[in-house]
Amino acid sequence: MKNILLLVHDDAGQESRFQAALDVTRALEGHLTCLDVAQVQVVAGDYSGGMASAMLMADEREREADNRVTLETRLAHEDVPWDWIDSSGGLAECVTRAAGLADLIVVNRKLEAFPEPDMRGITADIAVRSGKPVIAVPDDARSFETGGRALIAWDGSEPVMATMRASVPLLQLAEAVHLFTIDEGHDGVSAEEAAAYLSRHGIHATVRRIEGAHRHADELIADECAVWRASYCLMGAFSRSRLVEALFGGVTRRMLGNSKLPLVLGH
Repeated sequence: MKNILLLVHDDAGQESRFQAALDVTRALEGHLTCLDVAQVQVVAGDYSGGMASAMLMADEREREADNRVTLETRLAHEDVPWDWIDSSGGLAECVTRAAGLADLIVVNRKLEAFPEPDMRGITADIAVRSGKPVIAVPDDARSFETGGRALIAWDGSEPVMATMRASVPLLQLAEAVHLFTIDEGHDGVSAEEAAAYLSRHGIHATVRRIEGAHRHADELIADECAVWRASYCLMGAFSRSRLVEALFGGVTRRMLGNSKLPLVLGH
């Protein structure tokens, strides 16, 4: 887990992404790739032959050029190796396209300020389409505690197994790791088996199992994170149909919308 891909875009969440990416890259002794995306904007009812959209894109590229100067100046004083890629298009498409050799991607959980990009949807798309673990940080985050307490929301599914396996180098840095599972009669690999797997990597996780209750799983996970004082939460993304998730919500979408903690997601 040495290649960290950071979404760079001049929006309200950039500082939180930037600081989290620096922390993770330092802790993993990795390399930071900054992907600066000039986001394509489509103007509804543009009868000027695309001129309005072209003008908006020119403004966007100018803002991102200034943004690059600012961040490169800051990176020159940071103790991480880095490189820079300029791209244009949709945020999810650009990140997914650049993620082939990434081990970890840093984005936002969501953005609060309107009309910022819909980072909840973009982050979910990136997690599903890239196949790489994604760190999704809150807007107000100014660090990522790699040496803190990691809670794994365990449901025994392939997405959470894949995310945990890929994130072993990150979990090895944690002060403590906790597997939290809700018994709802689902088939899948048990939390105890996951703990045994982690132990072979030198990670000695605790396990807590509760009975399914008449509450959403994301509420139970959030409560456990608070009680256990977790620094971040690792979970699988979209283990059910995307259509079902889009229409009826779902654990992943609600966690992206409501969690107070950074999330480590994967598919």
